[in-house]
Amino acid sequence: MSDTITSGSTDKAGAAQEARRPRDTPGRESEPGAAEDRFRGLLEAAPDAMVIVDDTGIIRLVNAQTEALFGYRREELLGHPVEILIPGRFHAHHASHRDGYAATRQVRPMGAGLELHGLRKDGTEFPVEISLSPLETADGLLVSAAVRDVSERKAAEERFRALLEAAPDAMVIVDDTGIIRLVNAQTEVLFGYRRDELLGRPVELLVPGRFQANHGRHRDGYAATRQVRPMGAGLELHGLRKDGTEFPVEISLSPLETADGLLVSAAVRDVSERKAAEARINELAALVESSQDAILAKTLDGRITYWNAAAQRMYGYSAEDAIGRHVSMLASPECKDEVVMLLERLRQGEKIEHFETLRVTSSGAALDVDVTLWPTRDITGTVIGACAIIRDISDRKRAEAELTELYRQQKHIALTLQRSLMGTPPSIPGLAAASRYRPATQGAGVGGDWFDLVPLGAGRVGVLIGDVMGRGLEAASVMGQLRSAAHALAKTGMQPRQLMQALDAVVADLNVPDQLVTCCYLVIASDAGSVTLCSAGHLPTLVATPGDGARRLLAPVNAPLGVGGILYQQSRADIPPGATLVLYTDGLVETPDSDIEDEIDKLTTALDDAFTQTDGLDAAADRILAALLPDAEGHDDDVTLLLAQLPAAPLDTARTELPATASSVPAGRTFVSETLAAWDCLQQTGDARLLVSEILTNAVQHAQGPLVLHLRRTVTELAVEISDLSPHLPQPRLAAHDEESGRGLILVETLAAGWGVRPDERGKTTWFTLRL
Repeated sequence: MSDTITSGSTDKAGAAQEARRPRDTPGRESEPGAAEDRFRGLLEAAPDAMVIVDDTGIIRLVNAQTEALFGYRREELLGHPVEILIPGRFHAHHASHRDGYAATRQVRPMGAGLELHGLRKDGTEFPVEISLSPLETADGLLVSAAVRDVSERKAAEERFRALLEAAPDAMVIVDDTGIIRLVNAQTEVLFGYRRDELLGRPVELLVPGRFQANHGRHRDGYAATRQVRPMGAGLELHGLRKDGTEFPVEISLSPLETADGLLVSAAVRDVSERKAAEARINELAALVESSQDAILAKTLDGRITYWNAAAQRMYGYSAEDAIGRHVSMLASPECKDEVVMLLERLRQGEKIEHFETLRVTSSGAALDVDVTLWPTRDITGTVIGACAIIRDISDRKRAEAELTELYRQQKHIALTLQRSLMGTPPSIPGLAAASRYRPATQGAGVGGDWFDLVPLGAGRVGVLIGDVMGRGLEAASVMGQLRSAAHALAKTGMQPRQLMQALDAVVADLNVPDQLVTCCYLVIASDAGSVTLCSAGHLPTLVATPGDGARRLLAPVNAPLGVGGILYQQSRADIPPGATLVLYTDGLVETPDSDIEDEIDKLTTALDDAFTQTDGLDAAADRILAALLPDAEGHDDDVTLLLAQLPAAPLDTARTELPATASSVPAGRTFVSETLAAWDCLQQTGDARLLVSEILTNAVQHAQGPLVLHLRRTVTELAVEISDLSPHLPQPRLAAHDEESGRGLILVETLAAGWGVRPDERGKTTWFTLRL
């Protein structure tokens, strides 16, 4: 061998041998030299870097590929330890590996599963594969190392691994025996195994036990055909997680031909969510088909694309008859434009709920239907069609019509009953009045409101208003009883507080604990220009005075009727002639979303406007209702409004005070004669003198003085009042033939236009009237 093997230094044995070797003769080639040349030629022709070392690890021979691969010149390698070509971190173990190889001396093929690296002169490392072959020589063991740079292959493998890791599906690569050779991170996540728990294990580890028996046969069949099988190839496949749970999967198979044989790449996708969605879709489809409502789908131009069984039952068209036709075939002639309008609203993305209309069946019969429509959209949100749910409401419409008629009849009966119980207040000469009653618009409309005007004689008028809380026949019945009782009690001439005390007892006797009753009673004395009132929990009375506006009439606050144990109080207020009393119930001013005090203030303002801008009480009443109840059909309680205008003051009045003695009788007659003569009422003088004489005689005999004789004249009547301090009321009686008394009140009742006795705080007042 040349000096390239011995690094330019030949040992003595070699020199002697070289000296004994015969020289080549002309025409004859030296056989050892020719062999060496052929060996060198083969070495230089090798595609890999060839490094030959002795058993001590010294490099004895390299080829040109070695210089190119490692970046050294040949002379920089020969005679140096082979570790010069190995990264420093492997030096410690390399000698032991070399000695171990010297002991076994087996050929190690290229790519024997070791991760090896070479070190270039510039210090860079690179992956290599090395094939080792022992060479027995006369000089001892030499080892030939064929070194191959696998950087590009490793880079390709890394790119392949990166692609594998980036795959969205779990990737499992197995060999032809079913052993797992490679997996990605998605496989670990999906199946719950670590990578090292899968590599080298049979792929059946990931297959449920009930499928494992047939899996090997399927795998062998695939190895024979080696066709790409796409994802979702119609097979029902399942995977098995480490925790033993199963889940539905789709698997795509691809064969990979490699130098090591056939590999199969399996892309595994978990389709649990999709299967669940499909199950929900199937369930919804079953619900749609089993629905009792007609359900259909259509395009935006109105062409039907879906038609369920209920639609067939409702309209009489089969799915084959309906799909593809325009939805207007279901509309009656007068509703054709309506279909166009609905389609346009759907194009705008509007949802239409509970649209009631008329539709037509295949037989021409009309159907009342309730339609709900909503737009359907594609993945971009664009409206592409619409769905509709249609419910047959013909039976409901017929029932509603019957109920409406029944309600109308019941309301008519109830209102007739209520008006009969409420009665019609009489027309009282000199007292202008206007009233408005609005029944509740909810329910039967029957309520517990009432009002009344009670002529008390001698220029006095009683005004009643009350409200039995609640609605219905029970409230109306209580109202009727209370109105009758209040009217009868008022006719006795009792004071307002006494009437309230009596009504409180009446309510208690009615035994209706759930009913709350409010009431207000006023007595108008036009000659005195005053009003006496008592309120049992009722809303405040308002007074509208020309030129002064409207105000509240102050009165003591008493509990509603029926509470019991209450001592009712009354008050007196001066009211000028021409002023208007305004009485009302809570239905006029009480609403769920407002404060009642604010509404009363609103009523006060409306009164100012009404009496300023209108003439007459009726026009004012209408204007007040319009201001307080703008929606005539929107109140759920009955409403009562009463306007009562105080009459003008009497034309003339006269008054005298007399002692309770017999002389007062002729003195009273004289006062009457002189007063009526002054008033030019001589025609009534005789009757007036006679009746005053009878009443004064009774007062002198049975009452206490002083006695007050009061005369008052209006355009239409003469009123005479005689007051005393006795609380005992005179009672008319039939006198026997031999009695000298007992005929006075009978005479008064016969001659007077009206008469009565009115108790007051001091005693009583007996009055009578004569027409002028």
